[in-house]
Amino acid sequence: DRKLLEACPKIKYVGTFATGYNVVDIAACNDLGVTVCNAPDYSTHAVSQHTIALLLSLYGKINEYSASVNAGDWIRSKSFCYFPYPTKEIYGKKFGIFGYGNIGKAVAKIAEALGAEVIISTRTKPENCPYKYVSFEELLKTCDIISLHCPLNESTARIIDEKAIKLMKKSAVLINTARGGLIDEMALSKALENGDLAGAGLDTVAVEPMSADNPLFKAKNCIITPHVAWTAHETRARLIGIVAGNLKAYIEGNPQNVVSRK
Repeated sequence: DRKLLEACPKIKYVGTFATGYNVVDIAACNDLGVTVCNAPDYSTHAVSQHTIALLLSLYGKINEYSASVNAGDWIRSKSFCYFPYPTKEIYGKKFGIFGYGNIGKAVAKIAEALGAEVIISTRTKPENCPYKYVSFEELLKTCDIISLHCPLNESTARIIDEKAIKLMKKSAVLINTARGGLIDEMALSKALENGDLAGAGLDTVAVEPMSADNPLFKAKNCIITPHVAWTAHETRARLIGIVAGNLKAYIEGNPQNVVSRK
């Protein structure tokens, strides 16, 4: 933040181990002549994979059936199978993606391969987008699955709030592998508890590590993983390579992946 930067005037470079850079005061860095570089596209494969994994867990009730089997229910069953937990197909569903960067594009391809109708919404309409493009409001109203892949900034903070949730189908599920601050967590918790939303799959929350009083802790029909979508071994190796490359390029006078003014 500005306080730290002003206390350490020799700092000239900040390299983030992430694509998002909301943890850095960019305005202060610009004022103080500090170059900030991020690590784009290192986690595309892992995060898109985790996004679909959360959805599959929600739609296939994987956690519930695994717990049931572990509890001995299948052993006691009189039939070759039993299905107290209703499941759904992704095929034919309207799969809404908010944010069409590298991860959003990768998720779109996977969703399309699974037979979903992919619908895109972004702040700026992408060029040569092969999918239907709609407003954020229409995305909320029409989609069965909504997956967030946008950065966290002033315009997207708590973009999924009570008003937004009321526009969504009660049968819809929300997936967030981007930033926890995109969601009003109290509003989402109430919607899940009241049945106003069918489910949520989250890899991130607003305050991390998760606090004991987070309203989504043990929320109904909510799967939460501890910000691990990016942590595949291959992904972390790629990240280190990009961050080291950024630092090397800066030292050599040719900074790359710059998100602040040079």
